[in-house]
Amino acid sequence: MLYYLFEYLNKTLDVPGTGVFQYITFRSGLALMLSLLLSTIYGKRVINFLRRQQVGETVRELGLAGQNEKAGTPTMGGLIIIFATLIPVLLFARLHNIYIVLLIVTTLWMGTIGFVDDYIKIFKKDKEGLKGKFKVIGQVGLGIIVGAVLYFNPAVTVRTDTGYSESFKTNNTTVVLPAPVEEKSTATTIPFVKNNELDYAEILAWTGEGYEKWAWLIFIPVVIFIITAVSNGANLTDGIDGLAAGTSAISVLALGIFTFVSGNIIFSNYLNIMYIPNSGEMTVFISAFVGALIGFLWYNSYPASVFMGDTGSLTIGGIIAVLAIAVRKEILIVLFCGIFLAENASVVIQVFYFKYTKKRFGEGRRIFLMAPLHHHYQKKGYHESKIVTRFWIVAVMLAILSIVTLKLR
Repeated sequence: MLYYLFEYLNKTLDVPGTGVFQYITFRSGLALMLSLLLSTIYGKRVINFLRRQQVGETVRELGLAGQNEKAGTPTMGGLIIIFATLIPVLLFARLHNIYIVLLIVTTLWMGTIGFVDDYIKIFKKDKEGLKGKFKVIGQVGLGIIVGAVLYFNPAVTVRTDTGYSESFKTNNTTVVLPAPVEEKSTATTIPFVKNNELDYAEILAWTGEGYEKWAWLIFIPVVIFIITAVSNGANLTDGIDGLAAGTSAISVLALGIFTFVSGNIIFSNYLNIMYIPNSGEMTVFISAFVGALIGFLWYNSYPASVFMGDTGSLTIGGIIAVLAIAVRKEILIVLFCGIFLAENASVVIQVFYFKYTKKRFGEGRRIFLMAPLHHHYQKKGYHESKIVTRFWIVAVMLAILSIVTLKLR
């Protein structure tokens, strides 16, 4: 909202200094600072409110040292992340930008699903929370909305070159090549490959001429799968103090670099990557989101004063998934969301192996002492703080490797 006010002051009244609001870097810095202040200063008030409402965590018996001591700790702390993200975005972002609209919808949509889940657990005394099928329906619904908007909305375009007109001389004649036109595309980025673009539409090339118009049959299901997988991965990672918030902040920072360079025609040209017009505005959202996550860590680090609950974890996963898809870096999720992937994989492997061995040998066997993966290390006797710190270090390494893919091909 302030963006439009300062735009009016600059263009209509020509007030000196107001033009600075046109710069994404300036607005991103303001969004980061405000979200940090909101999450740290007002976060305490939210925690006290949750405590007065007796919104306490019911911890299931895991047989882990110190786990039962966490019973009663306020949950639904994801509300802090949501509000500390949305308020700066509403103030500093260009709200007519299609990517900002999608991210706001994602935040509210996944936040609502998580809130309902936490509400059922706490106030209805149902430890299972929202039924799994309803969570999946919600995630699929968001996937359909995001996929359809990114595919059909005319404001979502890509350009794989500089966009500048080029000229050269031949036979004493100057030939000018017109600037290429922005176009709809279902292309995405393949890491570590020189010609690093994959078009989902090409999967349907075998159907014959005109296959491009049916590319949504591939693109939208891919979006649904990614949103469901990443949001569930974030949900599984939220098991010990500071793990989900810290690793998510690192992943989102990496995504922030991708959105900034992909939305800047000069940097995208220099790095020879896909230029995505208007995507740079997502940097403002990312800055606010990172600030909210870091501010939340002030209260969520060990020993946690508040848990984010599904209100936070499902929202975090949904936002990261939509950011990655929007900036055409969804294949890189296996790198910068490697922690989420490992947590997800540990559960799938554990369940599969247990069922397989029970069927073959008559008794179920386990690969991990406990799943998700962070509980395995707790069972081995590692302190929560050590597990979280080492997971953060791994997340930083994966984020750096993701960024390196900009030039390492």
